[in-house]
Amino acid sequence: MVGAKENQNMEIRPGDIVSLKKKHPCGANEWQVMRVGADIGIECLKCRRYILLERGVFERRVKGFISRGE
Repeated sequence: MVGAKENQNMEIRPGDIVSLKKKHPCGANEWQVMRVGADIGIECLKCRRYILLERGVFERRVKGFISRGE
């Protein structure tokens, strides 16, 4: 049985700028979505660090969208 929360996928597109709940060690909390799939690839806009997060982890950590990609 699939839970209701699992059916509600956040619409994520490459180029989206998101704010995460916690700051990155460099001090920034704004990230650009670079890759979308089972894992979400994001890049810090201050130090350009690139990380991959599982979709569920990414959706829990997102505070909000700053701008939307194409």
